[in-house]
Amino acid sequence: MQAGNPYAGEVALVIDGQRHVLRLTLGALAELEAGMQAGSLMDLVQRFENARFSTRDVLALIVAGLRGGGWQGRAEDLMQADIEGGPMAASRAAARLLTLAFALPEGAE
Repeated sequence: MQAGNPYAGEVALVIDGQRHVLRLTLGALAELEAGMQAGSLMDLVQRFENARFSTRDVLALIVAGLRGGGWQGRAEDLMQADIEGGPMAASRAAARLLTLAFALPEGAE
């Protein structure tokens, strides 16, 4: 996973050899919440904090982050995608997106 601009809430992820900037905008968060099958965004945050998240959670966050970064694709487009660093990198990117969406980056006031 390459770094994005944490002050802008960005996380970078390489998918199929192309670097994408992910960001959870208000619109992306609203779309994420609307698409969740159960619970709220805070439930999702708690699942990540307790390392009890599912691959569906990771995929939903990656899609929302990509959309917040301007991507026009669908979750189905990522089913066969090659994510640099594999599932662990995708999980770290999803967790980082949540952290940046709901907290200031370290050292910021």
